[in-house]
Amino acid sequence: MTKHKIYAMSFASVYPHYVAKAERKGRTKAEVDEIIRWLTGYDQQGLDAEIGKKTDFEAFLTGAPGLNPSRALIKGVVCGVRVEDIEEPVMQDIRYLDKMIDELARGKAMEKILRAG
Repeated sequence: MTKHKIYAMSFASVYPHYVAKAERKGRTKAEVDEIIRWLTGYDQQGLDAEIGKKTDFEAFLTGAPGLNPSRALIKGVVCGVRVEDIEEPVMQDIRYLDKMIDELARGKAMEKILRAG
């Protein structure tokens, strides 16, 4: 089975789209970074380093310091697919991130996006 092409894309090439989507809706790059750090366990320096190295999406996620166990609380539909039903772990983590950025752009409070309450 061949891997999805997003796995080989550099995270650095997708990241500006996340930021632009958030900023178009009045949210900030800092909020996007907070979501990514929450999901992956990278600190800001580590996140910046991975972006600078143009790490591919698969390596960015599989090499993450600590994927947040609370990410399993993320539910909903992204690209017509229910994220909780995705069986491939890396694709599911990509879609979790997509879903969280969508929630940010829709104006959802950070506490809710980060499943803090």
